[in-house]
Formats: sequence, structure tokens, C-alpha cells
Amino acid sequence: MKDLGAYRPLDYFQLMEVSLRELLVEKGVVTEDAIKGAMATMRARGPERGAAMVARAWLDPAYKARMVANGSQAAEELGFEVPGLKLIVVENTPKAHNVVVCTLCSCYPRMLLGIPPEWYKSRPYRSRVVREPRKVLGEFGLKVPAKVRIRVHDSNADMRYMVLPMRPAGTDGWSEERLASLVTRDSLIGVAVPVLPKKPKTRKS
Repeated sequence: MKDLGAYRPLDYFQLMEVSLRELLVEKGVVTEDAIKGAMATMRARGPERGAAMVARAWLDPAYKARMVANGSQAAEELGFEVPGLKLIVVENTPKAHNVVVCTLCSCYPRMLLGIPPEWYKSRPYRSRVVREPRKVLGEFGLKVPAKVRIRVHDSNADMRYMVLPMRPAGTDGWSEERLASLVTRDSLIGVAVPVLPKKPKTRKS
């Protein structure tokens, strides 16, 4: 029996994407192969670029200031293009924790973080994190102290947000590359924070 799910009608945004893609190909603006190549590149991308920006900010206060002032320019400073979008970097502090959402659809800084996770695009996350952020973060395993304010940032078609998490204690003297390895996609969205890897337990002789 055939999977009837394959015949579900396209939603509004899927229909718009297909229509625009077919029109661009028909007009000779772009080729199908070019589109497929760009999609493959995007699917293979992870949060490494965003992590690199965070690691640089942790080590370079001047870069951090520029990053918070203008995220798009700070990304381009490291060779990461953010074409046509305004990137806003929000900094976590001991008094404030930031989390990112797109309540309308799934706007997300893909050029820096790769493909958004399914939960980010889900209706429950998009609606609940605005109303009860502390509870939603707790469901991700992140317990934010009551004294810390939670700020929810809503992305849109022209503007993307990325979280600058706090640098974990115990990382003095770490290289930029090693620091970047601590920064995960979820910590750049704000549903997690960077943590040091657990040390393997030693067996008693």
C-alpha cells in the first residue's frame, strides 16, 4: 500500500517556495543543479560558524563589543556572509538569560547554525516558549534560577537572533578552537548552556 502522506497538499509556504523556484529556473536566473547544490551545502552545515563567533567573543572583548553592536558585521569579519539579513546577538549574563523563537514560522540564522531542529519549527515550542519560557527551558533540562530574568526574542523574515552564552568557568587558557567545541546549536538558541565535558570515571584498583 502506498504512503498516502506523500500526497498531502503543500502548505502556503511550501507552495510559495516551489512556485518561486520554478519561476527562477524558467527565467534562467538559476539552475536546478545550482539549487540542489546550495541545499546540499546548507544541509551539511552545522553550528560551527556561530560557535566560532562565540569563542572569538569569549577571548576578544573588542570583538565581543562589535558582535553585540552589529552581529551581521561581526559575522562578516570572520568571513561568514549574512546576506540581506540583520543578525542581532543577545548576550547572556548572570542576571539575564536569552532564548530565541520564531512565532510565525521558523526564521533562523541558517547560514551560521545550519538547518533548524524540528522542535524549533513545531507549534508547541513556538507558542509555549513565549508564554511560559521557564517551564519550556526546564523541559529541555535547563533550570534557570528564579532570580535570573528570561528574555524571549522573536525572529522574523528580516531579522535573526543568536545567543551569546556565558563562558563556562574552568576554561582559562583554552584555545579558541577548544572553546568553540563547547558551543552547541542549542546554546546558540538559548535552550541550553555550554558545559565542560564530564571527566571519565577512574576505576579503583
